[in-house]
Amino acid sequence: MNIVVFGAGGRAGRQVLAEARRRSHQVTAVVRDPARHGGLPSDARVITGDVTDAVSVERAAAGQDAAISAAVDLSRPAHDFFTASSRALVTGLARAGVRRLVVVGLSSILPGASGAPLMDEPGYPNEYRSFSLGHAAGLDVLRTCELDWVYVAPAGDFNHDGARTGQYLIAEHGDPASRIGYADFAIALLDEIEEPRHHHTTVSVQ
Repeated sequence: MNIVVFGAGGRAGRQVLAEARRRSHQVTAVVRDPARHGGLPSDARVITGDVTDAVSVERAAAGQDAAISAAVDLSRPAHDFFTASSRALVTGLARAGVRRLVVVGLSSILPGASGAPLMDEPGYPNEYRSFSLGHAAGLDVLRTCELDWVYVAPAGDFNHDGARTGQYLIAEHGDPASRIGYADFAIALLDEIEEPRHHHTTVSVQ
């Protein structure tokens, strides 16, 4: 398949590129500044792009079969970035004729054991609540679109040193204690591209 990856220079994005190579997919890696992202796979097509600009998204997605967004911009207010990126992805991918979109999500906005978002459960740390609310606003944009999308989040958080095990589980709900490595998380993302099991919904993996 031909897959375009937005935010390809980050931790999740780089693991997506590695997993896609293992599966012999052709990948277009989209970053804001290729000069700042050394070490990307030599066989990936690396291009400059802006995930918050619909025209840029459309150009990057031309000729692609599916898209993955792992993009984050901590220099901008979270609400502004995630709503702008969701709008641009919805518009740009539709214009390019790309229907399948898999988005890297955040556990704090998905349901916990109580059914409420994790960030609203008692005792949940909220020093990053504005970032969570930004993610939630971006997800709300996706919920109104006609793309075949899925929002995939770790059930808890990422294990930054986690080695690839080749396994993951779909979690029934979010769990702050859960951890998953980026490499195993990438497997879940590529599985959703190759054999879509979830549509217009959110998914927690662990």
